[in-house]
Amino acid sequence: MLRSLSIRDFVIVDTLDLDFSAGFTVFTGETGAGKSILIDALALVLGERADAGVVREGAPRASISATFSTHAALDAWLADRELAGEDGGEVLLRRTVDASGRGKAFINGAAATLAQLREVGDQLVDIHGQHAHQQLLRPDAQRLLFDAHAGLTAQTAAVAEAWRAWRACVRQREAVEQQSREMQLERERLEWQVGELDKLAPQPGEWEDIQAEYNRLSHAASLIDGSRAALDALHEADGSVLSTLTSLIQKIRQLADLDPALADVLAALEPAQVQAEEAAHSLSRYVDRIELDPERLQVVEERMQALHTAARKYRLPPEQLPDELLARRQQLDDLQAAQDINKVMARETAARAAYLTLARHLSAARRSAGEALSAAVTEAMQGLSMAGGTFAVALHPLEEGQSYGLEQVEFLVAGHAGVSARPLARVASGGELARISLAISVITSEAAPTPTLIFDEVDTGIGGAVAEVVGRRLQELGRARQVLCVTHLPQVAAQAGTHLLVSKETVDGSRDGPVTRSRIRLLDTGGRVAETARMLGGATVTATTVQHAEEMLAQGVRAGVGTPAAAGARAGSRPATKDNRRPRRAAG
Repeated sequence: MLRSLSIRDFVIVDTLDLDFSAGFTVFTGETGAGKSILIDALALVLGERADAGVVREGAPRASISATFSTHAALDAWLADRELAGEDGGEVLLRRTVDASGRGKAFINGAAATLAQLREVGDQLVDIHGQHAHQQLLRPDAQRLLFDAHAGLTAQTAAVAEAWRAWRACVRQREAVEQQSREMQLERERLEWQVGELDKLAPQPGEWEDIQAEYNRLSHAASLIDGSRAALDALHEADGSVLSTLTSLIQKIRQLADLDPALADVLAALEPAQVQAEEAAHSLSRYVDRIELDPERLQVVEERMQALHTAARKYRLPPEQLPDELLARRQQLDDLQAAQDINKVMARETAARAAYLTLARHLSAARRSAGEALSAAVTEAMQGLSMAGGTFAVALHPLEEGQSYGLEQVEFLVAGHAGVSARPLARVASGGELARISLAISVITSEAAPTPTLIFDEVDTGIGGAVAEVVGRRLQELGRARQVLCVTHLPQVAAQAGTHLLVSKETVDGSRDGPVTRSRIRLLDTGGRVAETARMLGGATVTATTVQHAEEMLAQGVRAGVGTPAAAGARAGSRPATKDNRRPRRAAG
């Protein structure tokens, strides 16, 4: 859950530090006081994009830090990316945006990307914005919300991937049909080139081998003469190296018998004699083997010329001809496969079958989840002044599958008994739309795994007894989750365990003149009565209004027995110091 939030120079907030605990917390205040700014700051630190407009005028940068309690899955995620903090059980997120619009992000003091912030945020917070009911008018938004609530996001992604693979096969088949003439010409060209290279049949390493053979054959006479002369000098001629060396060794051996000091000289000469004999044997074998072969030399020269001509034609070194042959064979095979309409259609059929298999599994899962969500929202509508009303998730079959499956998801609503269900987008009353949207938001949040739920004025358009029901539902939700709610309804605010008042004031901005700042404070019992009375009576607060506020708060306390208290929360527009701020690791 969210444990603390620190804001510096964000929009009209100069300095703000808030501590939170479990339960249901509301933010109230006059319109424009900055209630939603807090939600915007949280969204920013959770990875939402920002620009220079979020920096308070005159400040060099905006900075938002938020500390959350973690859970096992998030701890594992952080450890895998080497982003775990020194103390387990907490994660500190920090985001800065300077006056030029450039920003930085940190997780537990380490630099991070916006994508990583969003991944962390998805595991910690679920934000329902004040325009959620407007977004629900769009069919794609309904489908995305429904799939997320049903836990089908990964399954939907797999269907989308299979759909893209199928459509790629369709495009390939259409290309084969439409471009057959061009592909035929290209195939004929490749067939001719492959045939030419096949006839030449260049082999790996052949160019190096044939160059060596050409050098040997073209210089055979010189090699024979030189080798024989060397053999004579080494072994066969009078006064050869070996005879001289043998005679010398015999003399040194005799002298070594007289003086052992010459043994080292003898030890050095004897290996030389052995090596000279081996060299003579090798030269003798070489001379016996080498011979003049003009016919073979001509064959080699012709082969070299053929390889060189082909290499020049294809504009590459001769040693690369074997690789070029393999590459053009592969191109020809690919082209032939692509032009083979039967193979192309077979691939298309297989891809379509794979898509349909996944899509049908998704359809079955959607039918089951749709029944459960329909029942849950219908039940919630009964307590929202829509007795007899019904909600249904309709799955309209599509003639052709889409990337999201075989059906379009649509929310249908009947506002009261005896009325046919109609698409949510055609609900006549804006109040009905707001109530249904709120019911959907609360129910989908109950199924979500995120520990912190934020509702930003999602109760717009409702009031009276309905608002009280909404407040109780949020209060119930707060028993298992941390719920933060920006509201303008006293019936909702009265159900909260903690009430924070957001206000706007004008202060002296020195040479720049007066400036507007947003302030926030934790309300005690008396403060809650006064604020609830203001919300009930507007500008004029009477004794009757105050009494009504007291009764409303008393009812909220009775209804909330057993709700975790959030009295440990501290709020204020004060600088963070060691006396009013929990010690935590500095980011960045």
